[in-house]
Amino acid sequence: MPPEGALLESRAMRDSVMARVEALDKVKALRMLPDGVHVTTEGVARYFEVSTDVIRQLTARHRAELAESGMRVLRGSDLRKFHSDMVSLWGGRYAESYPQAATQLTLHTRRAVLNVAMLLRDSDIARCVRTYLLDAEEGRREGYAALDRRVTDVESCLGRVGVALQELGPVLNRMSYRLDSLDRRLDATNQVVAAISNRLCEMSDRIDRVDAKVDHVARQVGELRHGRKRR
Repeated sequence: MPPEGALLESRAMRDSVMARVEALDKVKALRMLPDGVHVTTEGVARYFEVSTDVIRQLTARHRAELAESGMRVLRGSDLRKFHSDMVSLWGGRYAESYPQAATQLTLHTRRAVLNVAMLLRDSDIARCVRTYLLDAEEGRREGYAALDRRVTDVESCLGRVGVALQELGPVLNRMSYRLDSLDRRLDATNQVVAAISNRLCEMSDRIDRVDAKVDHVARQVGELRHGRKRR
C-alpha cells in the first residue's frame, strides 16, 4: 500500500478515490449546513481542526481542482437567495445565529471536503482520512485479487471438466448404442407378447365355441334319455 502522503502528490490517485466520501464520517462527524449538502469554509476548518486561513490558502492554491469537486463561491443575488433558503431551513429562532458573509460565501460539498483532506498536509484529521482511503482501497484491491483467483480456479476446474467430458463422450456413445439396441429388443418382445395375446384371445373364443357345442350335445343326449324312459 502506498503511504498516505501519496495522495498529496498524485491528482490521478485523488481522483480514483474521490467517490469514497464515507471516509469523512468514518474519521469524524462532518457538520453540514441545514440543507445537508454544503459546508462553509469555517465548517471545513473546524472539521480538520485548523484555522480558516489555512483552508483559504489551500483553496486558493487548488481552486480549479476543488471547483471540479463541488466547491463554489456565491455572490450577489445567488448569495442572497442562498441565505434566505438557509434561514428558512434553519428556523426563525436561529435566524440571527446563521453565519452570513457580507459579499461572498465559499461552499464545499462532501466531495470537496474529501478533496481538501487529500491536499491538507498539517492536519491529523486529514492524515487519518487519507489513511482510511488507502486502507479501503487496498482492501478493495485484495478483494478483487481474491475474486480473480477464484475465477481462475473455476476456469481451471472447467478445463478439467472439459477433458472429462471428452473422455466421457465415447462411453456415452456406447451406452446410447446399447440403449437403442435394448429399445429395439423391447419393441420386438412387445410385438411377440401382442401376438401371443391375440392367439390366446382366439383360443379363448374357440374354447367358448367348443363349450357351447358340448353343452348342446349334452342337452340332446339328455333329451334322448328322457324320451326312452317314457317308452
